[in-house]
Amino acid sequence: MSEQDDFKRAAAEKALELVRDGMLLGLGSGSTVRYFTEGLGLLVADGMKVRGVPTSRATAEIAAANGIAVVEEIVGQIDLAVDGADEVDASLSLIKGRGGALFREKLVAAASKRFVIVVDESKVVERLGAGVLPVEVLPFLWRTTAERLAGLCSGLKVRGGEEEPYVTDNGNLVLDLSFEDGIADAPALGSSLKAVTGVVEHGLFIAMTDECIVGGPNGSRVLSRPI
Repeated sequence: MSEQDDFKRAAAEKALELVRDGMLLGLGSGSTVRYFTEGLGLLVADGMKVRGVPTSRATAEIAAANGIAVVEEIVGQIDLAVDGADEVDASLSLIKGRGGALFREKLVAAASKRFVIVVDESKVVERLGAGVLPVEVLPFLWRTTAERLAGLCSGLKVRGGEEEPYVTDNGNLVLDLSFEDGIADAPALGSSLKAVTGVVEHGLFIAMTDECIVGGPNGSRVLSRPI
């Protein structure tokens, strides 16, 4: 196991301390949350009763393989959602979706009483936008959607290429937007992206995260959203 994997596992194990018997849990996607889901499976094997709302088909398969009851329709709120992130800034704003599950991840986060992010320290940044920002778009006339988005970024590419584009669990495409100097105003950009016809959802998560657990060489630390 690499040092980075150790950091991811430390963050996931800290998040497991938040789980209580009887909870309905949002189960995110990605390598760090996989450690959380596998750890949750051990708690279930010891007799804890929880149910999970997966954010992707891959997560649903991991949860089922670890004995976690999976539900896809809920009444009321999810007690706790745990997910990863591609970038986290000091305000706990996020970029998510480089794994392709951003739409379902945002739906689960919005339906949760408490939304906790687990990352290794490499994901903490001063300004969002060092890497690409995923935007999920409808396949129908996606090139015209891309043209409308081009004015909001310095470059964009369809994930997977035009010949064999990546298709999300929802049957949509992902456009990866890049920003030469990062994202200066993430809330404003999020609003602008959402207003573009053809956009299903974008990977900016603004004012949604309650806590971020960061795994590093000294174990894990918890960051809370500034009031």
